[in-house]
Amino acid sequence: MSEDGYADQSSGEDNVEQLQQADTLIDRGVDDVLDEGYIAPDNWSPAQGFGNTPAEMRQRENLDMRVKQEEPEAEAPDDSPWNPDGESREVGSVRAGRLVDTGERDHESVAFSVGIDGGAASAEEAAMHVITPEDDDDVV
Repeated sequence: MSEDGYADQSSGEDNVEQLQQADTLIDRGVDDVLDEGYIAPDNWSPAQGFGNTPAEMRQRENLDMRVKQEEPEAEAPDDSPWNPDGESREVGSVRAGRLVDTGERDHESVAFSVGIDGGAASAEEAAMHVITPEDDDDVV
């Protein structure tokens, strides 16, 4: 240990070699990872835009130049169906009350509603709904 309380890091015991293909989960098609190389992107860097030179800094970027740089957000078309796969809604139209165990061992979580309790329902209780066979077949 050194005087400042930190362990000596200059021992050289740490392995700082590049991981080879056999040691990673990524197959890039080269035997030696260092032979892969780097391909520079084909587009300009944002740092190479307007405002790098002293003259551009004095001139400043106007609003029209900034608007040209904006990219509109992609929006989903409004005519797309809400439920394209026809899945059931998995929610009933009747609110469940206090839930008790059915006593059966089932692979699903099943409970029996004994009616709405006299007190106010918690958020979890208010979110529970009874799913009837009619609701289960309901496809929107």
